[in-house]
Amino acid sequence: MKTAGGYGFYPVVDDVRWVRRFLPLGVRTLQLRLKNQPSPEVRRQIREALAVAADYGCQMIVNDHWREAIALGAAWLHLGQEDLAGADRAAIRAAGVKLGISTHSPQELLNALDATPDYVALGPIYETTLKKMPWSPQGLARIGEWKARFACPLVAIGGITLERAPAVLAAGADAIAVVSDVLRAPDPDGRVRAWLALFREPSARPAPPPDRDDARR
Repeated sequence: MKTAGGYGFYPVVDDVRWVRRFLPLGVRTLQLRLKNQPSPEVRRQIREALAVAADYGCQMIVNDHWREAIALGAAWLHLGQEDLAGADRAAIRAAGVKLGISTHSPQELLNALDATPDYVALGPIYETTLKKMPWSPQGLARIGEWKARFACPLVAIGGITLERAPAVLAAGADAIAVVSDVLRAPDPDGRVRAWLALFREPSARPAPPPDRDDARR
């Protein structure tokens, strides 16, 4: 997985319309996460997203729908723990599809590493309102603990804003997956440009503030 430069900024979107909107701005890694959609609509959106991604040289990552990812020629797939348990790993690998896996606990990390992932996602780093989580925020220290256990890239996710990003990167994350900070921004396009500037110009990043939660540990 490419993470250098703008590739480390990893928006997660719920509709191909965001793909068409963000890729011309310079986004080069993006996950399409389709939930509660009928199969024909899932296939249509994945097919269209892959076509747009090919035009822009974007790492387009399909969430969960491993059968469609294989059938439509996706290069990347992201699976949560439940989907990992039910997926045909042999078929995924035989198709040459690269795999990212979500983790939230040490046991889930073991499950992920058993599948030889191409990247590991860790979250939620901070409190998140996007969806109810049974896990407490991981905090910045967990990023370094995870990184010490594998060589593939680590993607941090969960409650990460542009203002928190420098601390997350300083803690060792290779990429940052972003949902609400972009999709719920008053100006999503402007927010995307600000994120891309952060990743493309490391010298311009502000010094990371101390993490209060970690300081209390």
